Amino acid sequence: MPSENQTLPTEAIVSLIESIQEDLDRLRGLVQPRALEVDDPKDPRNKLPDGKLTERGVEVCYRLFDAGLTRYAVKEAMGISYGAATHRMDSWKKSGAHNRPRIAID
Repeated sequence: MPSENQTLPTEAIVSLIESIQEDLDRLRGLVQPRALEVDDPKDPRNKLPDGKLTERGVEVCYRLFDAGLTRYAVKEAMGISYGAATHRMDSWKKSGAHNRPRIAID
């Protein structure tokens, strides 16, 4: 932490605020989960024969994150690995998280 004579760069402060907001949103989802917009996360249309997610599957995954589910919960709901859920969460965050453009899933 800087002393009183030093200040944090604006970018660092904004990054810290964003990180705190993401954590608060995640906690809010655990305490007050949103209703899921997806009927069946394990719908066969969500995966290709090789096990990779289709475009629809990626969107379903993102909507589960929108609803406040954790990586582990998304892993279980969709039948994917924890590593895949982590990768999708990172992609979801980069795409704007809750503010990302959505695609139709049906």
